[in-house]
Amino acid sequence: MPELLGTVGPLLIMFVLFYFLLIRPQQKRQKAVQTMQSDLKKGDKIVTIGGLHGFVDSIDDNKVVIKCGDGSRLTYDRSAIREVTEKGTGL
Repeated sequence: MPELLGTVGPLLIMFVLFYFLLIRPQQKRQKAVQTMQSDLKKGDKIVTIGGLHGFVDSIDDNKVVIKCGDGSRLTYDRSAIREVTEKGTGL
């Protein structure tokens, strides 16, 4: 029995460390991004994963129309939104 614990113990400890140091934080970040993308509202100031800054003009199930500074409107997938920098009024 002690030989088995000496062999399996370090592997078990490594798995627990990997879970708490790598897997769990990644799951938390992924959940936070999904929550942010699902809570998008018209008027939110956003940044896409490509670095485009703009305002949410309209929202569909999977697509977001972004109004840029020069007045142009671009359609992106909802998953392309990296962050909301300023919450809009929701109008």
